[in-house]
Amino acid sequence: MSTTITAQMVNDLRTATGAGLLDCKKALTEANGNIEEAVTILRKKGAASAAKKADRATKEGLVESYIHVGGKVGVLIEVNCETDFVARNDDFKAFVKDLCLQIAAANPAVVSRDQVPEADLAKEREIAAAQVQGKPPAAVQKIVEGKLEKYYSTVCLLDQPFVKLPEKTIKDILTEKIAKIGENIQIRRFVRFQLGA
Repeated sequence: MSTTITAQMVNDLRTATGAGLLDCKKALTEANGNIEEAVTILRKKGAASAAKKADRATKEGLVESYIHVGGKVGVLIEVNCETDFVARNDDFKAFVKDLCLQIAAANPAVVSRDQVPEADLAKEREIAAAQVQGKPPAAVQKIVEGKLEKYYSTVCLLDQPFVKLPEKTIKDILTEKIAKIGENIQIRRFVRFQLGA
């Protein structure tokens, strides 16, 4: 037995996810009217859509700055997209501004895991292994990997919980923006300045 999909249900899902009307209706139909399941379906499709766009060139974008109240912390970031049209889009601009706030608040060191120096990872592995001496080797390996995941979530911008929605990472938010806007978006680089640091 199928559930009738109402315009209100489609509108509610669209408001919650930012996805298009047709995508929302298809997701609700596939989920038999279950909103939570439809959100999951849209997120999976968004991730697949973002993966398809990952190889596309990003030569446009924005350089944005943020100076925190009191002038003791400042951020400069470059975020790229495919077209100038998207770079001027209010949704894209708001996303870039949110990234500045994230960097000011959470103080990441790099954009992604592949930018973490191998020496830093080796040091973190060594510290984590020293903290769990005496446990079985298989357990030590799992604990060390768990501690490395936590380390990544502090130093890598993409792995950090988003300060405005802590249940999502920056990578989740980026994937949603790529799916919603329909273009590849890349966080190219950033610099965070702190007075006296």
